[in-house]
Amino acid sequence: MNIAFIPARGGSKSIPLKNIKELNGKPLIYWTTKSANDAECIDKVIVATDCAEIKNTVLSFNLPKVEVYDRNPENAQDTSSTESVMLEYIEKTGLDKNDNFFLIQATSPMLKSEHIEGMYKKFLETEVDSMFTGVLEKQFHWKFGEYGVKPVNYDYRNRPRRQDFEGLIAENGACYINSVSNILRDRCRLSGKIGFYELPAYTAYEIDEPDDWIIIQELMKQL
Repeated sequence: MNIAFIPARGGSKSIPLKNIKELNGKPLIYWTTKSANDAECIDKVIVATDCAEIKNTVLSFNLPKVEVYDRNPENAQDTSSTESVMLEYIEKTGLDKNDNFFLIQATSPMLKSEHIEGMYKKFLETEVDSMFTGVLEKQFHWKFGEYGVKPVNYDYRNRPRRQDFEGLIAENGACYINSVSNILRDRCRLSGKIGFYELPAYTAYEIDEPDDWIIIQELMKQL
């Protein structure tokens, strides 16, 4: 079985109740929930929340594959990891260890059902243990060093042309695939041999701050 799991806690400080704040005519969480529901490879969609308002909003979508899981408030704090609620759900419901677990972030509304299907196809074809979505960045990165800054991914004395530059892969946080058995063993969303599924550059944006909301809202209107 392929299970899509969408964590959606109620306590967001930067954008209060952002998961049900309206984005282009629909609550934010609608977009990824609908994409997961419409992906042919997904058998069940679980929205895990500690908030009655989010729960009622999600149920009002009347999407056939979607269920709401009442997550433990202890795993819905500012300091709680996503893995903590993943493990809570897996252990409490006794999922089959052979099931595939798709972690999908509600804050990535640009994720489409065809992205999920394409990712799963590549996951099967490449026979990796786990996979994440991301975008290819062709930017020159620097990091802080002991004496100022130093380059991470290129030689500034031999600056490559953009078309010849390999670039870096940046996680966009939209979707992850792993098996239930791997998650239980490693307590992590990614395990073993890790694969990467490339998404369009515009999916690099996640909604964490008010400025992200403005950018994504305009991108969605254009696309």
